[in-house]
Amino acid sequence: MTEPISAGELAAETAKRRTFAIISHPDAGKTTLTEKLLLYSGQIGVAGMVRARKGGRATSSDWMKLEQERGISVSASAMQFPYKGTIINVLDTPGHQDFSEDTYRTLTAADSAVMVLDGGKGVEEQTRKLFAVCRMQRTPILTFINKMDLHGKDPLELLQEVEEVLGIQASPINWPIGYGSGFKGVITIASRQVMLFRKSELGGAAKADFTTISVDEARRSGALTDEEAAALRDELELLTAAGNPFSRDAFLRGEITPVFFGSALTNFGVEPFFDSFTELAPPPHAYPADASNGDTVDIDPCAQPFSAYVFKIQANMNPKHRDSMAYMRVCSGRFERDMVVKHHRSGKEIRLSRSYSLVAKDRNTVDEAFPGDVIGVINPGVFAIGDTVSLQGGFNYKPMPQFPPEIVAQIRPTDVLKHKQFEKGITQLAHEGAVQILRSYRNPKDPPLVAAVGKLQFEVLQFRLKEEYGVSSAIDFLPYRHSVYVLGDVKSLTLPMGTFMALDARDRNVLLLSAEWEKKYVREKNPDHQFPDFVR
Repeated sequence: MTEPISAGELAAETAKRRTFAIISHPDAGKTTLTEKLLLYSGQIGVAGMVRARKGGRATSSDWMKLEQERGISVSASAMQFPYKGTIINVLDTPGHQDFSEDTYRTLTAADSAVMVLDGGKGVEEQTRKLFAVCRMQRTPILTFINKMDLHGKDPLELLQEVEEVLGIQASPINWPIGYGSGFKGVITIASRQVMLFRKSELGGAAKADFTTISVDEARRSGALTDEEAAALRDELELLTAAGNPFSRDAFLRGEITPVFFGSALTNFGVEPFFDSFTELAPPPHAYPADASNGDTVDIDPCAQPFSAYVFKIQANMNPKHRDSMAYMRVCSGRFERDMVVKHHRSGKEIRLSRSYSLVAKDRNTVDEAFPGDVIGVINPGVFAIGDTVSLQGGFNYKPMPQFPPEIVAQIRPTDVLKHKQFEKGITQLAHEGAVQILRSYRNPKDPPLVAAVGKLQFEVLQFRLKEEYGVSSAIDFLPYRHSVYVLGDVKSLTLPMGTFMALDARDRNVLLLSAEWEKKYVREKNPDHQFPDFVR
């Protein structure tokens, strides 16, 4: 064991941490932005493009083979590294709506979120859903409007859209100088300093050079024409008169979002955004928990001994190890490798001997960690999503939200001789939360059903069964496209024909439906029952 840490040292380490998730609609550029954070922190020398072509580099945070082949993120990844005096814990989440459950769980481990918007498309559907989750948890959100180097919407129109669609005040911290092919840089609104960027021969694979000067200097040097300088002044005057002044307190309350403009592809505006993020984003905060006496208590990150909770399980990250990794968010105190902790759900004591810091799939042994850090702990089949561990016990962090599935199927191995490997793979992947296993309410011994939020999850399931367990599989999709959790006596329910009552892994009642009208019918005909959008 290492030497005891003083209260002041623990507070100083905690204050350095910035733990955040990146959210967006697919293809808005969030994984590219994550890659650039690795570039600017010095973790990689050359940034890889998300859709690497022949001989190109794959994006560092997309470690799964399917992600690299498809150019999308299908699993949340955690990365930790230093950046200009802070310790960054970034949680890169899947943008595709079919993997929204993984994103929702990951957001519970974040102290803030970065919302990436496509400057040409504005606020899209999945962005609205993820923003709503952040709003529900009162997570502070910073906004990065990406792809300003491409033709898109007017910046003022984008600000208005953020406010009207998301219902949050938008306060620009910087402002684009031109957009599309005329995008030259950004101006910091508070200081009126212009940052003019120069393209590199390596493009976005290398840091972008820029010059910081005043608007008058930029005009005199010819970097800005008289017309461009005049237009920029007019826009700034309009923002000063009609815009929302930034308030950090309002930001921390989730009432206002600071807005930045740039291009993650070319790195224009990326470094100023990262620098501002480290100043604005909050350090770890107190987490609410359910005490053993039924009260809700706040676990202070610096005043309480070590505690953490599991927000993600990932199997087979490294083919050489073939193990299962439990991602833990450290909520309080100092973690030390080999420490013995209480596993609250089972009541057992567990030694955390194999612990790692993570940069995507790459793992390094970690001897200590502090509030806000995300560590990976080898899972010997004990941990489940939502588990709490601590030195003292006596409480549990709030349960993870569980959303009802939308697609249900039967899945089977094409080779009956590989049934054992098939069962192991399905069980392990369900344990990760990649899919849900449902059983018939009336006949629990019938073959189980596999359920998920989106159809792409089944493609990933089949890919991983083949890639990681050597099992080819066949899927028969069932006609159910909607489902609701049912709270109350299911025997007294009035149901339309063709519905199917199932039990999830925790024996909660899930009603499977074929059409949207059935959901409305069930709610109207059963006023004494509850049908929540999610359960904990």
